[in-house]
Amino acid sequence: MPEHYKPLTSSLRSRLLILTFLFVMVISALIYPTSIASFRQDYLETRLENAQIAALALEAAPGNMVSPELEQRLLNQSGVIAIIMRREDKSLLLGYDVMPEEVEATFDLRNPSLGTLIMDAFNTLEQGGNRAIRVVGDPMVPGTRMLEITMDESGLFAALKNYSNNVLVLSLITSLFTGILVYLALHWLLVRPMRRLKDRIVSFRRKPEAVPAKMRQNRRPDEIGLVERELVRMQEELRLNLKQKSNLAALGEAVAKINHDLRNILATAQLASDSLQRVDHPGVQKVSRRLVNSVSRAVALCESTIRHGKADDPVPEKEWTPLGELVADVAASLGLEEDSKFEFNCDVDDDITVYADPEQLHRVLLNLCRNARDVQGDEGSILVGAKKDKDGTVHIKVTDKGPGIPEAIRPTLFKAFQSSRAGGTGLGLATARDIVLSHGGQIGLAETGAEGTTFMICLPGEEN
Repeated sequence: MPEHYKPLTSSLRSRLLILTFLFVMVISALIYPTSIASFRQDYLETRLENAQIAALALEAAPGNMVSPELEQRLLNQSGVIAIIMRREDKSLLLGYDVMPEEVEATFDLRNPSLGTLIMDAFNTLEQGGNRAIRVVGDPMVPGTRMLEITMDESGLFAALKNYSNNVLVLSLITSLFTGILVYLALHWLLVRPMRRLKDRIVSFRRKPEAVPAKMRQNRRPDEIGLVERELVRMQEELRLNLKQKSNLAALGEAVAKINHDLRNILATAQLASDSLQRVDHPGVQKVSRRLVNSVSRAVALCESTIRHGKADDPVPEKEWTPLGELVADVAASLGLEEDSKFEFNCDVDDDITVYADPEQLHRVLLNLCRNARDVQGDEGSILVGAKKDKDGTVHIKVTDKGPGIPEAIRPTLFKAFQSSRAGGTGLGLATARDIVLSHGGQIGLAETGAEGTTFMICLPGEEN
């Protein structure tokens, strides 16, 4: 069966319509026993009232006697067979001569309970109107002790049956119209946005990297609006992550292709730098040491990448490393010490050591200092400072006097491929973050503005 085809009974809209219809019918069925008992009580009380009026007409007649014709007319108008009204001093009788020999049921309406009225109503429907019944009720005329009527139940049965049919028809009509109204309301408030969410989710599942057409933003304040906005935000984030992963995959493939050849080239450069170290000249010795260290780090990085099969950093090989020497090596690698236009200051005490992988920490500081140099242009200032807490935690600050980092890119500053400057790859800060986290530390943007930017690195003093 095609995915877009759904049977009528399986759709949410049709289920809402059917459930609403059933609920209204259930409520009508629960109300029906009470309503039919009330209808029967009103019917019998109306007959009692008519009977009292007929009995008063008899009382007003001379000798409390009326002609047989008038008596029959009074009984017919009252809808009963016989009437007995007992006053304080006398009893008034109508239809005594035609009263049936046997009365099959007697009902007392003077103080009935709801359960009794309901049972009597269903009993009337069950008997089919083939009984003569006696009904006793509260008289309205002062000075009357009791009012009793005898009547044929066929009229009451027909009225109850007609009333039941009317209730059934009215319930069906009410259920239908209520179901339609509820269906339309729920369709507008729930089904339409849910179907829109469904279409968006299905479309995203089929083509997660495709950018959808511009949709009007849902501003509903309820849960549906919140879910739709969160879904859109989640899809945008997932789409961005997929794009980043695609970039990483392409970058990894490129690295895998060039890494082997690059290692061979670096090995040749390493042999040449070794030869330079044998030259007995102070300037050449200084430059060659710097060159040998840089080439050695590059070769080690290539070998690590080949060994692990990916560009992720291996587990840090931690050791106690003098931080001042590491910062000086970073400055030498970037040529900052000889650059007269750049002021490089190292505010690190000689006794501060860090428990870290020296090669990986070198990469972190190298990335931060290179970024600090690049954002300042041809001249500027870089300050690397550090202090050590009593618990051994080392706090390293790298400060520049650049133009600051725009507020729009600060939330994604440490994400891959989110470069904060033109021409950047967006991998330097992401790599630094991964290395610091692997050491159990933290890295973050301490402050930034028109007067410069400061990055903070916190490294624990002991093994976690």
